[in-house]
Amino acid sequence: MRLTWLGHACFSLVGSRTILIDPFIPEGSLPVEPDIVAVTHAHADHLGIAAQLLKKTVAINEVAKYLRSKGVPAEPMNLGGSITVDGVRFTMTPALHSSWLEDEGPGFYGGVAAGFVIAMDGIRVYHAGDTALFSDMQLIRDLYRPDVALLPVGGCFTMGPDEAMIAARYIGARLVIPMHYDTFPAIRQDVLGFKQAIERTTSIRVAVLSPGESIEVGPESPAK
Repeated sequence: MRLTWLGHACFSLVGSRTILIDPFIPEGSLPVEPDIVAVTHAHADHLGIAAQLLKKTVAINEVAKYLRSKGVPAEPMNLGGSITVDGVRFTMTPALHSSWLEDEGPGFYGGVAAGFVIAMDGIRVYHAGDTALFSDMQLIRDLYRPDVALLPVGGCFTMGPDEAMIAARYIGARLVIPMHYDTFPAIRQDVLGFKQAIERTTSIRVAVLSPGESIEVGPESPAK
């Protein structure tokens, strides 16, 4: 699987299918044609261009209904549920965060925020969405055994590096990729310090990517 960070919380996963997660792309260009889109919550910096892409989109019930009203073939689900779309397994996990559909006047309730464990080609990727640290991340480890964890580290609107270090230990993925940092002044962070601290004290590898940079992830080694 080729995993590419497109900036902020947006990633593409390219394998037997092309998955796009949280399609808000600060750089403004989309280098892949997604087969399936996954949206963790309704905030504009995560919903992004989902309504314009018109692709199969997996989202919490309220966001899926909103996208269907825009002509998007959305697949609704909710926390704890799993669905398979074109051979890709999506499990919706909790996240501690707010959610508000901001594109329609003053906006309206967008359901609860979520994360995903996405299983494709023998690899399980956990995208935490926007979240605080919570101890039940250990259940995500026990139930789903993710190989890769995509964790927000920006602070202010999500957990910061100190909390994300604990989250990485709770989740137990062999590879962690930080996200949701440096997009705006309020979420500037020293991610190299985060990487050094985790790798000094655990066996977890941290890959710090630049926007547009990719990493190959296989079922037997963290990355190659």
